[in-house]
Amino acid sequence: MYEDKKGNCQADDFLEGMLVKRRAKIEKWIEQLEKEGPDLPRPYADIVQGKIRELRVQFGSDNYRFLYFFFEKKIIITHGFFKKTKKVSVSEINKATKIMKDFLKRIKEGEILL
Repeated sequence: MYEDKKGNCQADDFLEGMLVKRRAKIEKWIEQLEKEGPDLPRPYADIVQGKIRELRVQFGSDNYRFLYFFFEKKIIITHGFFKKTKKVSVSEINKATKIMKDFLKRIKEGEILL
């Protein structure tokens, strides 16, 4: 999960505010994503735009999404959110894209070591 320069992690912050059962289910699907990577099929994962993908987790009638991208053989989760509409909003895609660009810049500058 991506941490910014200050050590903040939007995905962790989102998870921390959840009830235990919901968080456990999401963590299970994050583990499944780690195991299967780009082979995790729809409806559990999908391409959103360009390199940005989504992990889809449903709990009852609630839909949670975690946006991520691949870097080499790593999965970088940008953030999570509660999805209320059919499509992922442009603002959420833009947020993930901004985080991805920051990550790539920091990798290039040697600030992040994998």
